[in-house]
Amino acid sequence: MIDAEIKNNLDNIFDKVRAAAEKSGRTAEDIKVIAVTKTVEVDRIKNVYEYGLRDMGENRVQELTDKYDKLPEDCKWHLIGHLQTNKVKYIIDKVAMIHSVDSVELAKEINLRAEKHGRIIDILLQVNVSGEETKFGISPDEVYDFIGKISQMKNLCLKGLMTIAPFTHDPQEIRPVFKNLYNIYIDIKHKRIDNVNMDYLSMGMSNDFEVAIEEGANVVRIGTSIFGKREYTQK
Repeated sequence: MIDAEIKNNLDNIFDKVRAAAEKSGRTAEDIKVIAVTKTVEVDRIKNVYEYGLRDMGENRVQELTDKYDKLPEDCKWHLIGHLQTNKVKYIIDKVAMIHSVDSVELAKEINLRAEKHGRIIDILLQVNVSGEETKFGISPDEVYDFIGKISQMKNLCLKGLMTIAPFTHDPQEIRPVFKNLYNIYIDIKHKRIDNVNMDYLSMGMSNDFEVAIEEGANVVRIGTSIFGKREYTQK
């Protein structure tokens, strides 16, 4: 039996996803919703699985590895938080996609570990569109040079771009952030670079996913709006 509150939250989210998608000429089926399971107990995550979601996002390597064997095998795990090079080895055989590639060194390490496991790993390039010093990601000016280097790594497949917008009580204020990344995404797509497929534009979280979808996102990462506010005891 699905927890009634979580089911209601998901129903509301998908209503909003549908409305935002229609504003941008798409349908809800065009949008991938990733349930962000950071600090969420496995039993509560199972409610999301029962609802029908299979894409789970974790910020921390330790939590991803702890939960990986406790949930059904058809869950698709996304590493969406900052990833240190020395922790790549722990998740390389578990993730469907790494959203937070933000340095050539990290890309090289993922490529090396993927080769050892006989895998080609889907990744997203994290772009710090807003220029906030507290955010990870490369600057928009570095994107094309970075892509040129990644495209040579045979065990990586760049599948798109990701950003984390500044937090604001009025999501309309950050619409330009999403619009800017969408323009970069479309420009790269038109260049048809080998080993680079602009399939995913990962933008938007609980407080701003509707605006992100309206501006072109087809992946949103939602935690609080599904599970409620959580106490973060780890730093």
